[in-house]
Amino acid sequence: MKSTAFTLLCLVGSIDGFMPMNVGNKLAFTALNKVRGEGYGELLDDITQTIGNTPVVKINDKLCPPGRTIYAKCEFFNPLSSVKDRLALSIIETAEKDGTLKPGDTVIEATSGNTGIAVAMMCAQRGYDCVITMAEPFSVERRKLMRMLGAKVIVTPKAGKGTGMVEKASELAEKHGWFLCHQFETEANWKFHEATTGPEILNDFKDKPLDYWVTGYGTGGTFHGVGKYIKANRPDVKIVLAEPSAAALLDSGIATERNSDGSPKSTHPAFAPHPIQGWTPDFIPKVLEDGNKLNLMDEYVGIPDGVAVETSQLLARTQGILTGISGGATMWAAIETAKKAPEGSTILAMLPDTGERYLSTPLFSSIAADMNDEELEIAKSTPSHQLLPVA
Repeated sequence: MKSTAFTLLCLVGSIDGFMPMNVGNKLAFTALNKVRGEGYGELLDDITQTIGNTPVVKINDKLCPPGRTIYAKCEFFNPLSSVKDRLALSIIETAEKDGTLKPGDTVIEATSGNTGIAVAMMCAQRGYDCVITMAEPFSVERRKLMRMLGAKVIVTPKAGKGTGMVEKASELAEKHGWFLCHQFETEANWKFHEATTGPEILNDFKDKPLDYWVTGYGTGGTFHGVGKYIKANRPDVKIVLAEPSAAALLDSGIATERNSDGSPKSTHPAFAPHPIQGWTPDFIPKVLEDGNKLNLMDEYVGIPDGVAVETSQLLARTQGILTGISGGATMWAAIETAKKAPEGSTILAMLPDTGERYLSTPLFSSIAADMNDEELEIAKSTPSHQLLPVA
């Protein structure tokens, strides 16, 4: 039988109101500080119980500006390697609780990949059929991962952008009577971050300095929920929101026109294609807009072309941290924030997912599969087992 402490940790997904996480986090801290080899400390009932309580890791001085401290919250420690595992758990459990999702139902959602992978995980675990719509430009490994988890993936044309895949999901849901997740509109998104991600951060920084919290946005759920919790409990912490300079939707000051359910009517006029998959669709999500109305953002950072990929590669080569393009973008924003911050400042950046999700993207385009000249010279430095290129 599970301990009371562990049960409370696993039930933290109740999002009708904020559930304190003191007991759960105490358990998490105990597990984190265990000597290697002692094990997790509990036997888990299912994979969803591993969602959340992701670690905060210090960035060394190879990337961090002198006199400042940068940490990264590593969301790729979630079971399907992204922050969207939290969102999927919240949406499915909320719908089960309110009766809108029933046994035998089909779940459908539009996604750039991470949410779809997380929703497919939840459906596989709970026994629902799963259909995902995803725009053509997103990485093929994401399609394969969702199909590996049992989902059907409907690829929409590139010309339709994110709005097109959202419209397709809505159309299919209406025709077939399927449950539509509405990740860009549902309160279950940001409320789960307010109940879990935000408390995790402030518990980790209890009695420790934290001056800036830096994030980007896909749906805006992390920004809205964590931002709301931080402002309520540590109002001195400055919240920094980043978006691609090529798609500066928020910075434009132009609102997104919406349908009655909050979904976008059309592509935002400030949108242009950008390489940060999972960030900034071609509309301002309602979840983000609602959070922005709360005046949570203290500072704004536009991400120039190229720096997200470069910083993600630097994180791998200088920190041993393998994160995606969005993680590189967030870390670049954190480094730029650190450069301008007062000496002694502490900055926390969100790293949303793993770099392994980007093998077919520009993140890996400079990474060769075959041996280069230096590697060949090493291979030839001893006589045996040489796999040399054919002349």
